[in-house]
Amino acid sequence: MKQDMIVILDLGSEENPRLAREIRSLGVYSEIHPHDLTMEELKALPNVKGLILNGGPNRVVDGVTIDVSADLLHCGLPVLCADHKGEAPWPADETDRKKALSDFVFHTCGAEANWTMDNFIADQVELIRRQVGDQKVLLALSGGVDSSVVAALLIKAIGKQLTCVHVNHGLLRKGEPEQVIEVFRHQMDANLVYVDAVDRFLDKLAGVDDPERKRKIIGAEFIRVFEEEARKLDGIRFLGQGTIYPDIIESGTKTVKAVKSHHNVGGLPEDLDFALVEPLKMLFKDEVRACGKALGLPDSMVYRQPFPGPGLGVRCLGAITRDRLEAVRESDAILREEFANAGLEGKVWQYFTVVPDFKSVGVRDGVRTFDWPVILRAVNTVDAMTATVEDVPFSLLQRITRRITSEVAGVNRCLYDLTPKPSGTIEWE
Repeated sequence: MKQDMIVILDLGSEENPRLAREIRSLGVYSEIHPHDLTMEELKALPNVKGLILNGGPNRVVDGVTIDVSADLLHCGLPVLCADHKGEAPWPADETDRKKALSDFVFHTCGAEANWTMDNFIADQVELIRRQVGDQKVLLALSGGVDSSVVAALLIKAIGKQLTCVHVNHGLLRKGEPEQVIEVFRHQMDANLVYVDAVDRFLDKLAGVDDPERKRKIIGAEFIRVFEEEARKLDGIRFLGQGTIYPDIIESGTKTVKAVKSHHNVGGLPEDLDFALVEPLKMLFKDEVRACGKALGLPDSMVYRQPFPGPGLGVRCLGAITRDRLEAVRESDAILREEFANAGLEGKVWQYFTVVPDFKSVGVRDGVRTFDWPVILRAVNTVDAMTATVEDVPFSLLQRITRRITSEVAGVNRCLYDLTPKPSGTIEWE
């Protein structure tokens, strides 16, 4: 790695991701590591210029207050105690906080502002080539932003050693499989294998209503599909994934409980037959987009709406049924069409529909109905760690409601979710 680095040692602060982003915004790379990082592990990290000890509400684990080793405190690197044992708390004022952080990073640590996407890409290309050698890589290609950027990075690094596998698990948005085939096989000339596994996934998920179990089933079944595809090819040793930093953080650390297990982090089976290639795993979402731009990907791909790895499976709440899944798919297509017509496409970070596993009384053509509600969600965020709710015009919400309740089978209500993150998460499951 060519970039200087500031290491944040996690002592239970929920502000660690924000702190890492603030340092990166100064042009200096930063990573979060556990409080019990050893001297050997620290020495193995490249170009570390300083340490930040960041305490917080989760610093007491099982009744014991966690701390770093004395070796780290006297390792010869500058150390900043940020709210550590109540000492040297961060300034509340944003300007003062940024100045204090800048002074530490540049003046105390002597770090250089050399964290750029061009440097990151050069580093990752070198690391990928070193890891993969002359072997082949399978990439889980959903067609979303993360996997598309990984594909571009891998193509730049290893070219035709990459085989992209697009799995239609029945949980994709309307028209999505066809779009993925068109873009990657026909426009980008990628080695693309298309797998129709709709029945296989939905059969596995039948009757499963726990969100974590659903994610783990989807993650494990993905791996099994890839293993089967790998056996049809020669020399496949590696699995590429679009894992990003929020996936890892939200899946839990030693001091912060999991928000949810992402299918590509907490959902991977223990008997995984592949070595993972995850070049984006230390990037926040906005940095992934910047990486895609630097790689020359078109805006239509770089700024595409985020889509969860488990797909519509986490938007069809509770046990997935085919008819309710279809209600999610059709209502989502209407929402996206209406947002595009209203000029909101590309202006709102993410918008989608959710169909819960309960019904309510309604009236259609003078006859009593007992159908599902559709929940509309539209949020804005920079890094997916926090999110605000889009102020959608009421007239647009009314038009969307009329269309969904008249065009989507089994639906008689629409609701708009006004909850930011926190206290909610972006997705419902």
